[in-house]
Amino acid sequence: MSQATYNKMWTDAQKDLDIQLQREREEFLQPEKDRVKAFKMLATSYIKYMQIFRNLETAHDQLIHQQKRTVIRQVLDGVIGRILEMKKEMVELENSEFHYIDNILEDLKLLPEDIEVPIPRYFIKEKLEVLQQREKILDEILLNAGLQTQKPAKTMTVEEAIKMIQVAERARQGCRRAAFMKQIYLEEKRERQTKLQVQMGPNPDDAATCIQKVWHGYIQRKKTEKMREEEMIFLGMSLPPHLKATSISQTYAGQINTLQGEVLEREEEVFIKDKLRETEGLDIKETLQNQIGQCFIECRHIIGKFPDYPTEEAGGSTAILSQKTPEQIAAELAAKKEMALQKKAQKGKKEKEERKEKVKGKKTPITGKKEEEGWKMAPSNFLSIMEEGNSQYKAVWQNRDEGWDFLQDHDPELIKEEKREEVEAEIRVQVGELMQQKLENLKLAVDGEKSNKQEKGSKKKKKMTMRKKISEMEEDLTPDRTIDSLYRQLVEEGLLMKAKTVNLSDYVGEYSYLGTTLRQVDIEPMPSLADVRQLIALYGILPLGSQTVHEKAPLVKALLLAGPTGVGKKMLVHAICTETGANLFNLSTSNIAGKYPGKNGLQMMLHMVLKVAKQLQPSVVWIGDTEKIFSKAVPKAEEEMSPKRLEKMLPKFLKALKAQDRVLLVGTTDRPFDANLKPFCKVYQKIILIPRPDYASRFVLWKHIILQNGGTITNLLNISCLAKVSDGFTQGHIVHAVQAVLSELRLLQMTRKPLRTAEFVTSLARQDPVYKEEEETFKVWYAKTPLGKARIRALADSEKAGKEETKENKGKGKN
Repeated sequence: MSQATYNKMWTDAQKDLDIQLQREREEFLQPEKDRVKAFKMLATSYIKYMQIFRNLETAHDQLIHQQKRTVIRQVLDGVIGRILEMKKEMVELENSEFHYIDNILEDLKLLPEDIEVPIPRYFIKEKLEVLQQREKILDEILLNAGLQTQKPAKTMTVEEAIKMIQVAERARQGCRRAAFMKQIYLEEKRERQTKLQVQMGPNPDDAATCIQKVWHGYIQRKKTEKMREEEMIFLGMSLPPHLKATSISQTYAGQINTLQGEVLEREEEVFIKDKLRETEGLDIKETLQNQIGQCFIECRHIIGKFPDYPTEEAGGSTAILSQKTPEQIAAELAAKKEMALQKKAQKGKKEKEERKEKVKGKKTPITGKKEEEGWKMAPSNFLSIMEEGNSQYKAVWQNRDEGWDFLQDHDPELIKEEKREEVEAEIRVQVGELMQQKLENLKLAVDGEKSNKQEKGSKKKKKMTMRKKISEMEEDLTPDRTIDSLYRQLVEEGLLMKAKTVNLSDYVGEYSYLGTTLRQVDIEPMPSLADVRQLIALYGILPLGSQTVHEKAPLVKALLLAGPTGVGKKMLVHAICTETGANLFNLSTSNIAGKYPGKNGLQMMLHMVLKVAKQLQPSVVWIGDTEKIFSKAVPKAEEEMSPKRLEKMLPKFLKALKAQDRVLLVGTTDRPFDANLKPFCKVYQKIILIPRPDYASRFVLWKHIILQNGGTITNLLNISCLAKVSDGFTQGHIVHAVQAVLSELRLLQMTRKPLRTAEFVTSLARQDPVYKEEEETFKVWYAKTPLGKARIRALADSEKAGKEETKENKGKGKN
């Protein structure tokens, strides 16, 4: 598609965003008592934002224009953050991580695929070189340490090697002999034909017919080609001949722009900045000096003395050049002093009131007021970002004439405006130093004063920074070591591992269409694989990929993936790392057994992991079989591994993570019911229950895995039958069954012996499925988690409210 198509996509997305922002101002400011209406309103906005997100992400990825991409990126981060905020509100309203909104999708005439969370491609593209370099370094460390990451070459005996060479040599000789014999045969045939022609003589009619055949064939081919070209031009599928030259130049220009656009723009930015510094630098410097000097004179004329020069933190020369008179500045200072005194008085009153309340007893709860008011949307950190981006789009890009911009790569005028501000800021610093010295000279010459306040302040600041540095050095257990050495050590110890290249789209699964129906009958449905995929994108990938989103969105530090063996928990961990380019740290009990013994050793290990993870963020810290850390009783066979050594350290590890640290703790478990529930749920903020696949997901899985392993699907292979028979089996079981059948020999026989259903059924029957009793234990365990308890409480309250309503209606009917 052309750049005009993606420009239109961006325009449509901005229009939808404008409508959505207007709707938020009108609807979400008023409290809503009906929770069902509130959820429907939230879900509708969530779907709309998801569509806007999809269009903006496509436009951002495909547009070449760097300044447009910058504006889109700002809005895109805001939309992602708003989606995460709405997800949090939806979870609190329904007390469930999984939502079934197919009735709303039906009203909007959308499919479940339309609300699939897209993974922004700029997560990887923007740091592709860094990731490739890091991968090379990791491979080198693993090879030097003797940890094989490459597939070992197949070794063979000397006899097998001689036999292979003999076979190849005989084949080569056979081919050469066949070619030689063919050449002899063709030469003898040619000699026979020439002899016959010499004896019989050429026939003129045959020669004429041959020439006519060749000529008529040539003419007809030309006519057919011309007709096809005319037809394609008529249908609009190809360009006329006079426009083909321009199209070739366009494609060539596009290739150059995609490869060198960013480099050329950077060079042009530097060139424009240097040119502005040469042409306008002196004028900006003179005007700034004149304005600041005039301010000094006016201040002394009104106040009676020269003002103190503001520090850099206070704004420097910008504070002096604010569009205010000295009288207004003096009035503002007086008002600030009055406000500070008022605040102190209010604080004193509050403290007295709190002391009185503590003496009397506890404060009265405020929950009753909130229930009376109803649900209200929490304040957002991303609405201002979206509104700013929207206003920037309207001011600059909405009605901009771009007919002159044929290449659509960048706008020099906008670069000039940006660089003019940078040049002015640089010159302002230089002017500030000069004018500060000039002010000191004026004070000394006119008033006879010396400015020692700033020096004292600077000394105090230096002391404070030194204290901060000392405290940081005391906390740092490895002050003398570089990040590279720590990284190498963690790789060699096996704590930092190479993530497998797996995309989230490879986690195949369908949407559950019975969720709404089951909830209407008060039956809690098991989540589908599509729901799990969506939660991984929302809680794992989107916050880790964007720094802005991670800092301002609802913070998720720890994520637990619980489910039977073979449902793809480890695959999802690797998918998070692949989609975000994150480092993968393995702190599973089996992996850290015998490493860094003792309390000090454990503290050092976690410190090193945290330091490297923060420095090389984003990072994922994975703990496999995490229930062993919080287990009720350690089995005798696992006592040597000391699995509970991380139990007390994990909460401290999570406390050390701040909003700016893109580090996610991911735990996986197939026996969560073996752990103590309270400490388990305190560490893992979000719990995602992964079920075995339903019929629709199994149908898609069988197709996908058979084709992925080189198989072909024919009428003899009944996929529907396989999906029905494999009820109770997980994705891992299906993968093992397919790989067992599709061996190298079976793939070679595929053309003459197509695949049959019975082959996979016999392979599947050798494995043990997930029984209903095990699935029920997962459901019972999840019901004991904080969110599960809240869900049960909400259902009980709704049942009570329904019974009371029916009683009231019956009483009214009798009267």
